[in-house]
Amino acid sequence: MQTIDWVQWLAFGILTLITVGGALAVVIDRNIFHSALWLLVSLFGVAGLFVLLNAPFLAAVQVLVYMGAIVILIIFAVMLTRRLMGITESVNSQWWIGALVSIVAFLVIALVLAQAGSGSAPLLARDPIATLSNRTVADFGAALVDPAQYALPFELASLLLTGAMIGAIVIAREDA
Repeated sequence: MQTIDWVQWLAFGILTLITVGGALAVVIDRNIFHSALWLLVSLFGVAGLFVLLNAPFLAAVQVLVYMGAIVILIIFAVMLTRRLMGITESVNSQWWIGALVSIVAFLVIALVLAQAGSGSAPLLARDPIATLSNRTVADFGAALVDPAQYALPFELASLLLTGAMIGAIVIAREDA
């Protein structure tokens, strides 16, 4: 029993160093591509911590969603920008449109969250302990597509990721 505790503490310490070290390197590194790779290392450490917590589903979600989708999206966006290819920056004279759209999107999301907070809680948010222990993957999938639960945030996240990819492609293709 004592050996298992020692191994778990050692694994926790190593994964903590990986997570915090990767996060620190994301902030310190001046190369944006290397920062994205350090983010991948940090997210790997978080997935390892989920494994230590006996939450294999959350570890798998961490690897598939964050490491698989978001970091790859960041890497593609970085690779498609012209600044890394040595082309000089062009002045964006339409920054105010982006700021206006961001403010409107924030207000819409705040309004939706305020109205959602007044109603009943979604299935997965009612009992966090039961969510991890008694729910199945099928319950989670049903909650993602049920309009009364998480369908809207799920679709908004997919639109946000799609918009980020389209924006990276537009930036890469615009003439300098």
